[in-house]
Amino acid sequence: MQRESSWPMVTVADAHAAVARVSAIPLGHERVPSHQAAGRVVAKVVSAPADMPAEPRATVDGYAICSSDGDTARQVVGELTAGDGQRVTLVAGQAVRIMTGAPLPAGADAAVMVERTNEHAGQLTYTGSVRAGDCVIQPGSDMRAGDVIMPVGSVVAPGDVGLLTTIGLRHVTVYRRPVVAVLSTGDEVYPYDQSIPYGGVRDSNSPALLAAIAAAGCEGIALGIAPDQPELQRARVREGLARADVLITSGGVSMGTRDFIKPLLAELGQVQFGRIAFKPGKPTMCAVVGSTVVFGLPGNPVSSLVSFEVFVRPALRRLMGDATPERPRVSVHIADAIMPSPDRPEYMRAIVRWQDGRLVATTTGAQGSSRLLSMRAANALLIIAPGEQRLHAGSLVDALLVGDVN
Repeated sequence: MQRESSWPMVTVADAHAAVARVSAIPLGHERVPSHQAAGRVVAKVVSAPADMPAEPRATVDGYAICSSDGDTARQVVGELTAGDGQRVTLVAGQAVRIMTGAPLPAGADAAVMVERTNEHAGQLTYTGSVRAGDCVIQPGSDMRAGDVIMPVGSVVAPGDVGLLTTIGLRHVTVYRRPVVAVLSTGDEVYPYDQSIPYGGVRDSNSPALLAAIAAAGCEGIALGIAPDQPELQRARVREGLARADVLITSGGVSMGTRDFIKPLLAELGQVQFGRIAFKPGKPTMCAVVGSTVVFGLPGNPVSSLVSFEVFVRPALRRLMGDATPERPRVSVHIADAIMPSPDRPEYMRAIVRWQDGRLVATTTGAQGSSRLLSMRAANALLIIAPGEQRLHAGSLVDALLVGDVN
């Protein structure tokens, strides 16, 4: 049995750099209906086709008037509502009832809210003064024709869907979502919905990784479980390479006598790195086979998910064109003392909350690489630098936010 790994240990920074290189070029693009574009990444600049609004509009329910008429009584000559399509022209001494959003009639330059008015026998009076432009949204005040409203690399949010549809854009050009295949390996691994024999474990990695892939905005393919037989694993890996832009394997990347994934990928393609000096997930690897990026993740469930968050997810977001593919990184105060690992940075699962005007992090308990409970409710990964000195409660550390902060 081999006692020492043949794969050099790289730093987290070097691993990030290697992953960034192999995922630097986004995939192709496609056109999708604007109302279905939420979560997609814009691949072609979206510009305003015209001024919005196209004409002056009332911002209140009230009356449209010409301010130069002064404060004399005016004759009310009609009513305009948003969307009724009427075209009215006012002359001196006239007013028209108007509703919020309705275009101002020709000859009017202001609106006065109904609360300031009195209408009797068709005559309008109001209190206070009115200046040109009062209670009116001017043409082009929302956007001007040619304004860039969504640059390349921006992620379409729900509000952006409203923006795209309000300018009448039926389709938007977005980057294609990566297709990501997931393969679990190991003689001891069984489908999670089946009974397991003595010594067996349920496959939690594939379902968890597929959920993480979907949350990252990508399409997942489940390749199932490959036992520890080189030719069977080769066949499944080749299937993943043929079907996906990215292949993720879990298990088979350490130093056991039946860990075959690393030599297989070294044979098929170019290994970018074979080990990373971080915890949990030291055996994590990255390779390129043809046009497919491959990540070999550890079999321990927590190591697998942490490695996904730290290295795989940014690669997926780059491939789908996201201009800001990394998770937010913030400084947090730790609620309890933490003893660092002596030789590697550790990514500890934690819950970060706002408390007394600052971000405070509480770890999720025991941080073992097989303890999935440590992922429960975690919205952050604390980045604990290696060292020999205990970090006291209240110390500041960096954290990757992987969820919402309450």
